[in-house]
Amino acid sequence: MPVGTRGTVKALTHRQLVEVGAQLLLANTYHLHVRPGDDLIARAGGLHRFMGWDRPILTDSGGYQVFSLAGHRVVAEDGVRFRSHLDGRALCLTPEGVVDIQARLGSDVAMVLDECVAYPASMAEAERAVARTRRWAERARGRIQAIRNGTADVAVTNHGQATFGIVQGSVFPALREASRRATLELDFDGYAIGGLSVGEPVELMYRVVDEVAEGLPADRPRYLMGAGMPDDLVESVARGVDLFDCVLPTRNARNGQLLTRQGRLVIKQARFADDPRPPDPACGCYTCRHFSRAYLRHLYLVGEMTAATLNTLHNLYFYLDTMDRIRNAIELGSFDAFRHAFRETYTRRAVTEP
Repeated sequence: MPVGTRGTVKALTHRQLVEVGAQLLLANTYHLHVRPGDDLIARAGGLHRFMGWDRPILTDSGGYQVFSLAGHRVVAEDGVRFRSHLDGRALCLTPEGVVDIQARLGSDVAMVLDECVAYPASMAEAERAVARTRRWAERARGRIQAIRNGTADVAVTNHGQATFGIVQGSVFPALREASRRATLELDFDGYAIGGLSVGEPVELMYRVVDEVAEGLPADRPRYLMGAGMPDDLVESVARGVDLFDCVLPTRNARNGQLLTRQGRLVIKQARFADDPRPPDPACGCYTCRHFSRAYLRHLYLVGEMTAATLNTLHNLYFYLDTMDRIRNAIELGSFDAFRHAFRETYTRRAVTEP
C-alpha cells in the first residue's frame, strides 16, 4: 500500500498511482481527524469521494502516530490523551472513537486502536500493552457491532467496511502467542502484525513474523504494519504475509534515494553527473524509460518539484512491480526460485557500480 497519510500520496496524482499499479492506499485516521476533520469528510460523502479515489482505502487507527509522541501523551484505560501537532489543543483517541472516525471516513478497511511499545521494551511493558490492546479491541468490537446493528449514533459512509485486529507483544514469543489467541477470539475480518519495524534487528523481525503469521487464518488477509525494505516484502511473503505499507519508498524518493533491483541509488552523488543510464536498466517505469541519472541528479540538486515526482514514480513502481512478480511466481509455483534470485541481486547498501 502506498501511504497517503493526509488523503494523498506525496508528489503524485491519483492517475499516476493507477498507472504504477496501486490497488490499495493507506490513509491516516489521526491526521484526517485533526484536519480537515472526519465530520467534514462524511458530509462530502466519505473519503473516496472527498479525495477522488475509486479504489480501496485502508485507514490505520492513528495510534502509532500518537504513540510516537513520547513524553507528550498519556496512555490510560479509556484511551490516549495528547495534544494536536497543529494547534496544541487537547485530544483523546479512544477505541470507540477511532471506530466512529473511520466509520465517518468510510474506508474499506479500518484498524482498531492498539498500544505499540518501542524496541527495546521490557517484558513487563510489553505485557501491559498486550493486555490493554486486548481490552481496547473488545471495546472496538462492541462498537462495530453497535454500528452494524444501527444502535450507534454515527454517520456511516461505507456499510461494507472491514475491520482488522492487531497482534502485539514486542519480540516475546509467549506474549505474541497470547495476543494472537486473544485477537483471533474476536473474529476480525483480517489480522495485522504490529509493533515491528521499530528498531529491532531484521532477523528478529523475521522470527516474530514467522511465529505469528503461521498461526493466523489463511483465509483472511495478514498484514505486516510498517515494514518497508524491498527484501522485507519478499521474506515476509515467504512467511505468509499478504499486505504491507511503509513511507520508505516515497520518503526516500523525496530525499534523492531510488530503490533498484541492485540496491539504493543515491542520485545526488557526483559520480552520476554525466551518467546517461536510467536509474535501473531493468525497470519499466516512466522515469527509467525516459530519463537519465544525470538529469535526475540535476533536478534534485536544483530543487525542482519534478525530482520528487519522478523519483517517487520509480520507487513505487519498483515496489508494486516487486509484489506483482511475487504474485506471478506464486501462481507459477516458482516463488522459491524468485526468492533466491532476489537475495542474490538485492542489497540494502547503496549501489557501488562505477
